Amino acid sequence: MKIRTHFARKVTIAVIAALSLSFCGAAYGADKERPNILWIVVDDMSCDFGYQGQALVDTPHVDRLAKEGVVFSNAYVTAAVCSSSRSAMITGMYQTSIGAHNHPSGRGEIKQYLPEPVRMVPELLKEAGYYTSNTNISFERFGKADYDFVWNPKEIYDAPDWSGRKPGQPFFAQVQLFGGKYRNVPAAYARVKKELDDLVTPDQVTLPPYYPDDPVFRKDWAEYLNSVQYTDWEVGRILQRLKEDEVLDNTIIFFMTDHGISQARGKQFLYEEGIKIPFVVWAPGRIESGTTRDELIEHIDMAASSLYFAGIDIPEYMQARPLFGTEAKPREYVVSARDRCDETTDRIRSIRNGNYKYIRNFYPKRPYLQPNLYKDKKPFMAPLKQLYAEGKLNAVQSLIMAETRPEEELYHLVEDRWEIRNLANDPKHLDKLREMRGILSNWIIERDDQGRFPESDASYDSQMKGYLSTQVKRGRTEAAQQLQENIDLMKQWKAEGK
Repeated sequence: MKIRTHFARKVTIAVIAALSLSFCGAAYGADKERPNILWIVVDDMSCDFGYQGQALVDTPHVDRLAKEGVVFSNAYVTAAVCSSSRSAMITGMYQTSIGAHNHPSGRGEIKQYLPEPVRMVPELLKEAGYYTSNTNISFERFGKADYDFVWNPKEIYDAPDWSGRKPGQPFFAQVQLFGGKYRNVPAAYARVKKELDDLVTPDQVTLPPYYPDDPVFRKDWAEYLNSVQYTDWEVGRILQRLKEDEVLDNTIIFFMTDHGISQARGKQFLYEEGIKIPFVVWAPGRIESGTTRDELIEHIDMAASSLYFAGIDIPEYMQARPLFGTEAKPREYVVSARDRCDETTDRIRSIRNGNYKYIRNFYPKRPYLQPNLYKDKKPFMAPLKQLYAEGKLNAVQSLIMAETRPEEELYHLVEDRWEIRNLANDPKHLDKLREMRGILSNWIIERDDQGRFPESDASYDSQMKGYLSTQVKRGRTEAAQQLQENIDLMKQWKAEGK
């Protein structure tokens, strides 16, 4: 598969040659010692760190990075689920442009490949002489590498951590942290409770107004916030390791999450809870520290910014933008997308422009909470559905339970931070609605959004065969049965044109 978009037509032999990567005089670091570059990427967390105003958590290490670095207060992921988000992150490309938008795309026999000339950022850094690694908090094993395309780890990463590099060799490292997933794994959450002195308790939690004030929700959010605190403890371990290795002062740190909290209205959806993320850049002596920048950015911009700091030409095809230097250019808007998540077929797109958020639902005849084995297993889902069935949810709490959706949603994020008053049918906002609709329509064509072409039956069946096989191999008979029922329902709805 080759990229068919306008940027692909710009690629020339000279551009491709640049990918082999000589250092650019205009790029940062051409006449300086090359810095180490470290990505700290956290699973399933929204904007709930101390520096962001969350009073219930104690996060001194992340807060230090924020205080001494640059905080981007309006950072968004381009995808609301892990593998699609990470596929975009590692290439500096919209997952929808490279065919990595369906989560996941590696379970079955039908595989997805990166289109030419797109390459992975660690590969570009490795060719520039960087030692490349990808680890977790143990610093001993390879970390999460959840990419929706075929790739060869041996060609991309030298080792789990950076200890094997040559003297004076700069390194690129990814440290993957379990983040919000800690609360869903009892053995893992036991480590959280063991390490923390001051645990957030359910009675301290204030829930967003679109969730019921229910004990299960309170417990889940308290454990999530404790996972935030534990993540900060892990960040402290990373900083200590860098200090012990005497490389901290020459290491640029990017801190971000792969998407928001896994909650009913968070992960998989394009509301702020699902796509707005913490994003901090810590680069001592290289950027103006202690600053907050409010412009809109996308998480893929970490890719271009890393190449900038390494003194490497940013490929012309790359959709990411550098956040620093003379080539830094503010975005007029940011785009996020949700497509198939596991067995659940969907297509949603959002545009954030100024203070407005526009959401387009391409399957309006379907409920928001379509059957989804991954999400239905979460402890809050059964109580949510039961409370709704019993008529105990108010109008705002019932929004996510709707059996159908509006084709368009429009929110003013300053006046309505929780995104609960849809302005799409308000005549006063008709001009803004048309403007946002036009921005999305143009983006879909210009960026060759592959989601506009439904996934083939062969591809879907291939992925579901692999998913079912995993459940069976792990002895999850009930889960396998539920998954098959969900798959059958997806096919039925498709046949009905729903």
